[in-house]
Amino acid sequence: MRRIGFVVMGVWAVLCFVGYATADSKEAIAPQVVPDASSERVILTPKAPKTPRINGARIFGVRPGSPFLFRIPATGERPMQFEATGLPGGLSVDAATGIVTGVIADRTPRTYPVSLVAKNDQGRVERDFRIVVGDTLALTPPMGWNHWYAHYDRVTDAMMRAAADVMDRSGMADVGYQYVNIDDCWMNAEKQRDPMRVGPLRDDAGNLIPNKHFPDMKAMTDYIHAKGLKAGLYISPGPRTCAGFAGSYEHERQDAQQFAAWGFDFLKYDWCSYGEIAKDKSLDEFKKPYILMSGYLKELDRDFVLNLCQYGMGDVWKWGESVGGHCWRTAGDLGFELKQYHDVARRNAEHAEYAHPGSWNDPDYLQIGFVGSAQDMGEPKPCPLSPNEQYSYMSLWCLMAAPLVYSGDMARLDEFTLNVLCNPEVIDVDQDPLGKQGGPVVIDGAREVWSKPMEDGSIAVGLFNRAEQPQTLAVSWQEIGLQGKRRVRDLWRQQDLGVLENQFKAEVGRKGVLLLRIWPAEK
Repeated sequence: MRRIGFVVMGVWAVLCFVGYATADSKEAIAPQVVPDASSERVILTPKAPKTPRINGARIFGVRPGSPFLFRIPATGERPMQFEATGLPGGLSVDAATGIVTGVIADRTPRTYPVSLVAKNDQGRVERDFRIVVGDTLALTPPMGWNHWYAHYDRVTDAMMRAAADVMDRSGMADVGYQYVNIDDCWMNAEKQRDPMRVGPLRDDAGNLIPNKHFPDMKAMTDYIHAKGLKAGLYISPGPRTCAGFAGSYEHERQDAQQFAAWGFDFLKYDWCSYGEIAKDKSLDEFKKPYILMSGYLKELDRDFVLNLCQYGMGDVWKWGESVGGHCWRTAGDLGFELKQYHDVARRNAEHAEYAHPGSWNDPDYLQIGFVGSAQDMGEPKPCPLSPNEQYSYMSLWCLMAAPLVYSGDMARLDEFTLNVLCNPEVIDVDQDPLGKQGGPVVIDGAREVWSKPMEDGSIAVGLFNRAEQPQTLAVSWQEIGLQGKRRVRDLWRQQDLGVLENQFKAEVGRKGVLLLRIWPAEK
C-alpha cells in the first residue's frame, strides 16, 4: 500500500453496488442491488424536486468599480421569485430571473454577507452568500462551457448563442455553470480551409478583425449577458494561435481594451506560437507574456478571469498566481489522452498545495456526451468513456477543485450527460468556499481513496475501483484521518447512508467510484 500525505476527496462513477454496510456499523443500511453500470447508462442523480434549491458558489469576488453580474443558480418549479437581502449599494436583483447586476457604489475592499432567497408555489429556501470586493476573482473554480472539443475550427456566432440558450434551459445554469467561452478560430487567418475565416488579421488602426462567422462580437456578448451568463474569449500571446489565426503579439494592450469593449469576462491565453518569440526556456521568458497581458487586463473597468494555457511548462502552478493568472493548465490537451483521465488527475493532484481561492490547477475540460476527436478535429461522436468512467471523471475534477468547463456538443446533451454534469451535491464539492484541492490519500493496487476537506468540517471522499471487474472496497476512518462514528451520504444518489463506525465498505463497479460526504455523527 502507498499512502500520499495530504487530505483530499473522492470521485465516483456509475457502479454495480451491493449495499452500504460495515461490520462495525451501528446503523447498517439494508443491502440494495443496483445494476452494473459499467456499460449501462444508469442515471444516478435524482430529479430536482419542485421545491426551490439554491445551488453553486456561496462566494463571489469582484474588483472595486467593476460591473457585477451573477445569476442565482436555483432548481425547482418555475415560475420562481428571487430576493437578495444585504446587497451592497449599487446592486439589485431581478425578482423574476434572479440575475444580480450593477456596480457596487462603495469601492472599499470588504466582504458583504448576503441572504439569497428563492421561492415558488411549492416552498421557499434561503441561503447565505458572500460578495467579496477586492483584488481576488474566481474565489471558486470557474464553471462553464468551451467550444473546442465539440466544434474546433467550425465555431460560429450562432453556435455560441445556441450554447447560451442550452445552458439556460437545460438546467446547467441552475446548478452554477456560467461561462460561455469561445476558443480558437474566431479571428481571421492568412490561410484556412474555410474561406470565411480568411482575411486581414487587423484593420488599419491595428484592431483585431473577427472572421465572417462572427459579425458582431458585442451583440453576441450582450445576448449571453442577458441570460445572466458570462462570455469568454481566447487568443495567443504569439503572432498566431495554435490553429494559425491572429495572435496578440505586439498588440496586447489594444487587444485587452478591445476584449473589454466587446464585453468579455474571461480570457484563455494560449502559449502557442509565443515559443517563436521567447528568447529561451527560462522562467522569466515563461512568465513574460502573462505578466504583460494580466497587467493590461487589470487596467480595465471590467473583470477578466485569466486562464494561463501553457501546458505546465516551468512548473506554472508555482508562479501562475504571481503573474495574474486565476487558473492554469498543468499538462497538455486532455483530448489526446482522454482515456487516461485518471492518470492525468493523479498528476494534477500533485500540485494541490498551490491551489486556493482565486488560484486553481486546471487539468483541462470535461469531455463527455458528444465530443470530437482531438486527433483529426472531427465532428462530435459519443464519448469513448464508459458510464462508470464518466462518473469517475466528474468526481475527480470536483475533488480536485478543478475548473468545471464542459467541452462537448451542447446541441446533443442528453439526460445521462446532464445527470453527470449537473448533480448539485457533487458540484458543491468543487465549489466549496474553503478552496482546498483534494487528492489521493491511499493507493492500494486498484483501490484508490481520495479526500477533500470542506468548509463545514465535513470531508468528501472518493472510493475508486480502477480494476477491470467489480470489487468490494473498503475505506477505514483511520485512512482518511477520522475516528469514531460518522454520518455518511452518497452524493451521486443523494442518499443518507446512516451513521457508521470505523469504516465504510461497498461493491464498486468496473472503473467505478463511490463519492461520499462524511460528517461527525450528530449528538
